[in-house]
Amino acid sequence: MDRLKDKVAIVTGSTSGIGIGIAKLYAAEGAKVVICGRREEKGQAVVDSILKEGGEATYHFMDITATESIEQLMSDTAEKYGKIDILVNNAANVGLKDGRVDELTLEMWDSVFQSDVRGTFYATKCVLPYMQKNAAGGSIINIGSMASCGGDLGSTAYACAKAGVDMLTQSTALQYGKQNIRCNCVRPGLIVTPQNEAHVPQALKDVFLSNIMVNRYGNPDDIGHMCVYLASDESSYVSGQIINVDGGLNSHVSTVAQFRELNSRTW
Repeated sequence: MDRLKDKVAIVTGSTSGIGIGIAKLYAAEGAKVVICGRREEKGQAVVDSILKEGGEATYHFMDITATESIEQLMSDTAEKYGKIDILVNNAANVGLKDGRVDELTLEMWDSVFQSDVRGTFYATKCVLPYMQKNAAGGSIINIGSMASCGGDLGSTAYACAKAGVDMLTQSTALQYGKQNIRCNCVRPGLIVTPQNEAHVPQALKDVFLSNIMVNRYGNPDDIGHMCVYLASDESSYVSGQIINVDGGLNSHVSTVAQFRELNSRTW
């Protein structure tokens, strides 16, 4: 359990959901993990749970929409640990119901883009100087979304923002790869967490399960395990990749669920 031994990792938005799953697995693999978000009480609870399991973690306040907050997070982490090896850009505004093009206001659009693209961009920009100082470079992992895989009936701003994260991933990987800085993107499918389970309607779960290739929904550890791999030296030849961790949801034709209901392979 030392795949990330002695590495320093920042996981943004790690006071709930997927972020907690990533952070706990990082700590279990030997990383020094910085838990960050706006909710100190929840963040400290994550830190306490990691310490209880013998890991190392600290909490740092961060607001993904505030540039000064991001700058302070990076500088304080580097000052405390002497380096930054891993950045997981997980913090985002999950606006899955933001609406159609004609329904969206500019304020709604800007709010989603501020957290999901602007925040991810600025955290990446701010961590680069610290990773450039490392002989070993670093690994940046962006958490994208299956929403960017194609058009949808709603969630227009969110989908467009996450598509921007996809391209930011590839641009970062290309521009800094020769400095041993890798960048990859993980697109989660339907991830049911302790925080969102009560708010995910059964009808939505049924729709997803009829299209997922496996027999369950995702959980935070599914994303965490991929993020461990992408942060570790095992993936030193993997960069600029956009990886779906969605149970196979986006790897088949769109009519599969309907034909399953008809007990037919095709028309």
